[in-house]
Amino acid sequence: LEELRRRAPGQRIGVIGVSLGAASLVLCRDCPPVDAVVLESMYPTIEEAVANRLRMRLGPVGGPLSVLLLWQLPLRLGIQPDALHPIKFVGQVKAPVLIASGSADLHTTLAETQRLYEAAAQPKALWVVEGAAHVNLHAYAREEYERRIGAFLAAHLDPVSVADER
Repeated sequence: LEELRRRAPGQRIGVIGVSLGAASLVLCRDCPPVDAVVLESMYPTIEEAVANRLRMRLGPVGGPLSVLLLWQLPLRLGIQPDALHPIKFVGQVKAPVLIASGSADLHTTLAETQRLYEAAAQPKALWVVEGAAHVNLHAYAREEYERRIGAFLAAHLDPVSVADER
């Protein structure tokens, strides 16, 4: 982001973060500000992310087994699990936010996505891609993606549109 600001001084910057990339942006405490944010398929807490993935691979026993993986975070990486809760920080994003996710995503469930949306600050938007799983949403619904995401970014990055909002 610093490099973009250096190369394009005065330009508005939008970010599209997908899955862990979305979480990384929201969890970043010292990232330069951006002007619009799209968060795709982002998990709300590391506990839910790990439990969902283990359930997908191991069935119902996977959820409880996630505790065994998570207890290692502080020991191996020096990170407390609660530091990896994007839902705690999504409301602090200082830019318009569009949250997008697939209705059939088992990595980040629809209920989890709705909780993230509720926690986000205004202005915000939610797009649930019907039938999509934890996939490349652009590839899954190309035309609709370009229309929705393009309109969101244009509305918040176009200097004329932004001036009209004031």
